[in-house]
Amino acid sequence: MKRRTFVARSLIAASLAVAFALPLSAGAATALKFSHTDQPGGARDKAAHMFAEKVGSYTQGRYEVKVYPAGQLANDPKAIEQLQLGGIDFTVSSTGSYATHLATLNLTMLPFIVENYDQGWKFYDESKWLHAQFAKAPEKGFRFLATWEAGFRNMTTKDPLNTPADAKGKKLRSFPNEMMRWTLESMGFSLQIMPLPEVYLAIQQGAVAGQENPVDTIFSNKFYEVAPNVTMTNHVYSPIPLTISEKTWQKLTPADQAAVTKAAKEAGEWSRNEIRSNDERQLKDMASKGAKINRPAIGPWRDSVKEAYAKAREKYGADVDGILAHAEAVRKAVK
Repeated sequence: MKRRTFVARSLIAASLAVAFALPLSAGAATALKFSHTDQPGGARDKAAHMFAEKVGSYTQGRYEVKVYPAGQLANDPKAIEQLQLGGIDFTVSSTGSYATHLATLNLTMLPFIVENYDQGWKFYDESKWLHAQFAKAPEKGFRFLATWEAGFRNMTTKDPLNTPADAKGKKLRSFPNEMMRWTLESMGFSLQIMPLPEVYLAIQQGAVAGQENPVDTIFSNKFYEVAPNVTMTNHVYSPIPLTISEKTWQKLTPADQAAVTKAAKEAGEWSRNEIRSNDERQLKDMASKGAKINRPAIGPWRDSVKEAYAKAREKYGADVDGILAHAEAVRKAVK
């Protein structure tokens, strides 16, 4: 009997030793919520899943990022509000979406300030003015981790758009951003603000004549099916910075903060290359399905937005000069 008791105790002790020697199971990881409005399988969604995998790897499984696409948890404005409250942990959205909480970020939506991806990347990576605005975010309840890519914004409408004269009387869907409103109204559109997941049906039912977004967003949401005229105005460069809730950030150890930042930047580099390489392929695919790709003369569109610049100067003063000075330097340095 004594020998059996001794053996049993030995087996229990050995089992406990093995259990403590093993790493924590995946079930023990802290779950973090990542909300975005892209469709499953879109470039934004792929980058989010890449980021999630890297966070898990770089934190040795202590954190599991769960991705919720297509506005399942919130549309873009609500997601940013949830970041501030700590209800979600990560989101990606147009820089202008954050302007509700950091008003000067409206100026990132100034039309035609950069002309290609290389210029846009240099601007976002090196602009002291922009980085100074981003540095104000933690006191608002969120923190910028890395700039992910979405691309340049373009139009999809039921009817053709060749010049701003064709915009007169057309109602266009956009997102809630002051600078975008000034720009599109200067072009001649009237605006309808609505969440991205509602746009396809709104165009289909005739509530709006079309919408404006980067090529990848147009493609992944299939807006070309209901608004087949794709007009390549490239009127605003519109990347999507990845942000983390400041409440979440403060719970992380310095090592895990570094791990999350590393994952964010690496997924951001992937998204930049993915979007740039996909634009022409996606346009060709849309054309094969009936979309009409129009590349109009940009001069008239540039001229049409002078009123938007005037309104920006009236409200933001020296900040307009700050952002335009760096944008001009970037355009001269990168052709």
